[in-house]
Amino acid sequence: MDSVRNQRAASLPAKLSRSWLLEAAGENANFTDALASEADSVVFDIEDAVPADGKEAARKRVINALNEGLTAWVRINAIDSEFWSDDLAALSGTPGLRGVMLAKTERPEHVSQTALRLRAGTPVLALIESGLGVENATAIACAPGTFRLAFGVGDFRRDTGASDEPMALAYARSRLVVASRVGELPGPIDGPTNSTDEQVLRDACDVTASMGMTGKLCLKTEQTETINYGLSPSQSEVQWAHELLLKHSTGEVEGDGSYLPRLARAQKINDLADSYGLWNS
Repeated sequence: MDSVRNQRAASLPAKLSRSWLLEAAGENANFTDALASEADSVVFDIEDAVPADGKEAARKRVINALNEGLTAWVRINAIDSEFWSDDLAALSGTPGLRGVMLAKTERPEHVSQTALRLRAGTPVLALIESGLGVENATAIACAPGTFRLAFGVGDFRRDTGASDEPMALAYARSRLVVASRVGELPGPIDGPTNSTDEQVLRDACDVTASMGMTGKLCLKTEQTETINYGLSPSQSEVQWAHELLLKHSTGEVEGDGSYLPRLARAQKINDLADSYGLWNS
């Protein structure tokens, strides 16, 4: 299998990934197209996207791809499922594995037990999809092996009866944001939006960003560019940061108490602009 990878995304640290594309590992899997898309990170999905009687074949499909030159994350089955152990045994030695997304994470030991079965240092992205998971978010974020938190909106809504209105999901999103800060993790990853309408997707990204989340799951390749745009510093923010840093470099230092926090924010925006290639966009 020829190695196909979006080179911009391949060089981007996963802690900065905005778009996380879930590619179902079923019979119609198209791993190479997913990896060539604008997605910052690609996740081969052998959990929700695959029925029980197709799990073994999907797992083999993923292992073959990761052994033959492709690199990706893999969403594995929940720790209390009959497939979790076999998923980890198969993935632990694959050279192309970037990390695993653990479905239905509810307790910190779910992450630590998963990490112990993988090659040392393999990151585990904890997908939180229930009320119990949200309430345990801080402990999960602080667990050894946790790389980042993600919000499984669909299953969370089914578990709790919440609607998809931003206000109904604000508490859960906030818990993941605060937990990530306490655990010194990158910002959490929001759940997917089903629509491919650009304005709907931009509005959803506005909600994600306003809550303090810095990534978003997506189900279609055509969503990736809009998500990347929506979760990047705006052109006006980049310009503001550039001007403030330029003034600072020439000694034009402002004396009020807000200066140092604004300078730190300007440097962060400037660094993100470099990482995301915004100067050349």
